[in-house]
Amino acid sequence: MDDARLQPLVALAERLADAAAPVSLSHFRSGVGIETKSDESPVTIADREAEAAMRFIIEAVYPEHGIVGEEHGSTRADADFVWVLDPIDGTQSFATGKPLFGTLIALLHEGEPVVGVMDMPALGERWVGAKGRPTLLDGKPSRIRQCPALADAWLYATSPQMFPGDHFDRFEALRRSCYRAVYGAECQAYGLLANGWVDVVCEDTMQPYDYAALVPIVEGAGGVMCDWAGGRLSMTSDGTVLAVGDPALLEAAVQALAP
Repeated sequence: MDDARLQPLVALAERLADAAAPVSLSHFRSGVGIETKSDESPVTIADREAEAAMRFIIEAVYPEHGIVGEEHGSTRADADFVWVLDPIDGTQSFATGKPLFGTLIALLHEGEPVVGVMDMPALGERWVGAKGRPTLLDGKPSRIRQCPALADAWLYATSPQMFPGDHFDRFEALRRSCYRAVYGAECQAYGLLANGWVDVVCEDTMQPYDYAALVPIVEGAGGVMCDWAGGRLSMTSDGTVLAVGDPALLEAAVQALAP
């Protein structure tokens, strides 16, 4: 996709983030109630209202585009262009007053993530990635750092509790291979990796709306994002996600995670 065609799509992704932010912030630290969905995950009115605001704009500007959202389901999911939305990634952080929650906005073209926005409303930070472009944090280029050895790598994961069954042992093998592990950054961990402050992010039980927006951000900063076997992420991936800043880390990280 040429840059002239990409630019209005990037601009719309940022417009969606601008629309979602005041909605989520209006409910943040307000005592808004938490509900439990059928899959036992938490949700708030802020999630639903923020996604609805973004979907309204997409339908008005590109009614032929598809939309896949965490809270309001799928519309035209087989379209050439599909928006994948997570209005509040880190609902548990949001609901407990922790500012490490973000809005994730991805645009897929024929199944490939070509635009990704991660907006952190409570922190005033925004990463923007697009295919063939350098990743930007608040308008300034992001770049991974060199770290060719796992023994020197800082590892992030949202929680050690996100690894079910034998996946916990596999994660632990990776953790023991790294310098230090830190938990609780939510989606921001991938932005920290893109900016060269973190070297590896490893997570599990992820849905497309959890990771699609992060692919252009990580790749546009020079990193690699894949599943635990090193395969390309897609809408039908197995839920395992691995991101490395320095591509030299990839082989060792995949080997550490091998069953």
